[in-house]
Amino acid sequence: MKVSKILSVALVAFTMMAGTASFAQKTKMVGGAAMYPTKNIVENAMNSKDHTTLVAAVKAAGLVETLQGKGPFTVFAPTNAAFDKLPKGTVETLLKPENKKMLQGVLTYHVVSGNWSAADVMAAIKKGGGKAEVTTVEGGKLWFMMDGKDVWIMDEKGGKAKITIADVNQSNGVIHVIDTVLMHK
Repeated sequence: MKVSKILSVALVAFTMMAGTASFAQKTKMVGGAAMYPTKNIVENAMNSKDHTTLVAAVKAAGLVETLQGKGPFTVFAPTNAAFDKLPKGTVETLLKPENKKMLQGVLTYHVVSGNWSAADVMAAIKKGGGKAEVTTVEGGKLWFMMDGKDVWIMDEKGGKAKITIADVNQSNGVIHVIDTVLMHK
């Protein structure tokens, strides 16, 4: 009887943990397309109608292979509307072959090593007393903070981006959709 109860409790605990894991890996819709946790960052981003500028930039910067790599990476992915907020001609200038290094810097400033879920970001904010600093793949700094229930990211120039869709899980990391392009020094 005792063994039966122990096995029942273990089965319930395992079921709850498995349910939580599959819940964390849920497919989300971004830009009218399903983002599958079994696909990598590039495979999913290519299907989002809201990220065509980002995908074009990743291709022009020669970062496709990197972002298809093992990771894990946390990508703060600006939407097309975010790129549209930049001064006229900025995107076109960055996409020119002679500006590849500059474009790589802008894009890698949106990437942090590791898998930073929204819960991880919020825990870091709490631990930091309302603000958390992270280092990007580019080498610059970003700061996470809360405003009400919203998570914001501040860049080195004082610009702020709001996370509009969090925890878009990928096979090699996670994407958080943001509404503004982040700028490094």
